[in-house]
Amino acid sequence: MLEALLWGMIAGGALLVGAAAGLCFTFPRWSIALIMAFGVGALISAVTYELTAEAYERGGAAAVLGGLALGAFVFFAGDLAIDRRGGEHRKRSGGQQSEAGGAILLGAVLDGIPESLVIGISLLEGGAVGIAFVLAVFISNLPEGLSGATGLRKAGHRPRDILWLWAVVCVASGLAAALGYGVAGELPGHSVGVVQAFAAGAILTMLADTMMPEAFDEGGHRPWVGLVTVLGFATAALLQFVA
Repeated sequence: MLEALLWGMIAGGALLVGAAAGLCFTFPRWSIALIMAFGVGALISAVTYELTAEAYERGGAAAVLGGLALGAFVFFAGDLAIDRRGGEHRKRSGGQQSEAGGAILLGAVLDGIPESLVIGISLLEGGAVGIAFVLAVFISNLPEGLSGATGLRKAGHRPRDILWLWAVVCVASGLAAALGYGVAGELPGHSVGVVQAFAAGAILTMLADTMMPEAFDEGGHRPWVGLVTVLGFATAALLQFVA
């Protein structure tokens, strides 16, 4: 369980690294958009090969369809509640964030929990973490932290508070990974497949609701956002194949 905690914090630590970069340097909005698009592609690849495919092998079509639907609905409901409390712009880089720091924190934690659960689950097989998935999450978390910190700074939040926020999310990611390891270890294979599909549904909903709009809007609707998304997908897919 300790190993799961550490791997979860490593993946979540990319948020802190990205946030520090966003506070120390000024990035053009279009560059943040392209980095975000790369992260979107990487996570879509991870969801496809690391989650959905394995969920089908464990539990079949019923586990995949049920888990995807449940994960999407749960994330949608949680995200809707957080948005109404002021956390809807938590990943924006334009300074749209309100003073609702608590809602922003809850939203960031909500976004990271499904990914971290999967990291913990991956440790159950052979005692080895899914390196490809961890790398895909790390890659996608960098632009999330960068964009969110840039927006929070523009909205008037203090750099110290911004770093503390992402540090809390990093710790929460580690705890979620440890939880995934502990809970999944007590479940039969079919149920683990449902949990994997649940995480996949939540992650896909998160991508469509937050990261994709950020990449598209902040990129000024530039056509190469799509090309960079494919590049991110291809990179994470190759990591999956060679890992």
